[in-house]
Amino acid sequence: MSIQSWPKHDRPRERLIKQGAQALSDAELLAIFLRTGLPGKSAVDLAREMITKFGGLQNLNRVSLAEWVQIRGLGEAKYAQLRACLEMAKRCLSHELQDTPNGMLATPDLFEQFVRAQIGLSEIENFLVIALDSQLKVLDHKILSSGTVNKTVVFPREVLKFAIQTNAPRIMVAHNHPSDCCTPSSADDRLTRELSSALALVDIELVDHFVVGPNCGYSYRLHNRPPF
Repeated sequence: MSIQSWPKHDRPRERLIKQGAQALSDAELLAIFLRTGLPGKSAVDLAREMITKFGGLQNLNRVSLAEWVQIRGLGEAKYAQLRACLEMAKRCLSHELQDTPNGMLATPDLFEQFVRAQIGLSEIENFLVIALDSQLKVLDHKILSSGTVNKTVVFPREVLKFAIQTNAPRIMVAHNHPSDCCTPSSADDRLTRELSSALALVDIELVDHFVVGPNCGYSYRLHNRPPF
């Protein structure tokens, strides 16, 4: 049954306008993006099929064009719209967090949100470095290295160079685990210790190292993991 034949108070678009986006299910939000369904299949039905196939709304960022077009009714134009929407959401969150007053990354929750917006859903490992002032306000951030699905390489001198270039008294680093297992590896531990020692030589504090996945996060500092 077409959504247009539904009672107005049940239609996703009308509900969003009256009740707010938070009142809608994942399938209803995706249905608004899709706009139309297929003969015999409403946009909500198509959205549910997509969520089941891709393993949840949070995984849409990881869907390739080849996987997308396997579902009847989805083509390149809609895929391009999806990528644009996801990138806009990422940039909005990033700017919103950067504009937060009184120390944008003053709490681990804000740090995780920022990191997730930058690299959390990537299909390859990325190493992100964030330059902070003394009040934990973001001065700059940059992905220093990208690798494979389970490995990326970064050298302490690259982090140190970035910190000096940005004149940052504090640095946070993060990387993602596409596997969604956020437990740090022995290589992660070794790199963190090396970074802390190298930065300390020039009086720069390593505030935290965060490991993030699509649905998980791990803070070295919160877990009192050495060198914190």
